[in-house]
Amino acid sequence: MRFDLRARLTAEFLGSAFLVAAVIGSGIMGERLAGGNVAIALLANTIATGAALLALILTFGPISGAHLNPAVTLADALEHGIGWAEAAAYIFVQCAGGVAGAIIAHLMFGLRWLSLSSHSRHGWPLVFSEFVATFGLLSVIWGCSRLRPAAVPFAVASYITAAYWFTASTSFANPAVTIARSLSDTFAGIRPADVPLFIGAQIAGALCATAVFRWLVPSLEPQPPQPVHAGVGAR
Repeated sequence: MRFDLRARLTAEFLGSAFLVAAVIGSGIMGERLAGGNVAIALLANTIATGAALLALILTFGPISGAHLNPAVTLADALEHGIGWAEAAAYIFVQCAGGVAGAIIAHLMFGLRWLSLSSHSRHGWPLVFSEFVATFGLLSVIWGCSRLRPAAVPFAVASYITAAYWFTASTSFANPAVTIARSLSDTFAGIRPADVPLFIGAQIAGALCATAVFRWLVPSLEPQPPQPVHAGVGAR
């Protein structure tokens, strides 16, 4: 069944909002309950985000593909899975949904509705980590969507859960989520000044993974990565 554009954009907005609310909200809750133990806070953040991500992909995947991530939408457009005009609309509502999710998380925990983050995440190791995280995410999406499509929701959620811990940046891997997290001065935040390099690395990782899978699976026609997601990250 093919849903109309309005329904697909609504799904992308809602999915992005819930994703960011899960990331930021679980970060706030984890930090409050961890008693200063950052590892415990990060573990709580990881589990909550991975579980929410799986549920969101299963819920919104059949409607919009559950991209929830401009890097994924860009890769999909390059492979002719979505038109460029629709891709631009997807990216806009993903970013808007992410900001809405940040506001929702803040209001749920009695915080100011938006606050610029002061959480520094600078340096080339973290930027390189975002390249690696997003390359891995798109590899999982392309490989599973072309060869084992039913496994995509579980594979993506599992990858992001693991990437929280094996990447130095805790795997944001999503420009919309990165922008939203710059508006949250909480455990999950990132300074606005650090956002451009993170997003550049994310886009580069997505493009490189897409190029690799064009070569790696040459016998298959390009197709949209359905359903797909969202990277996130923590701390």
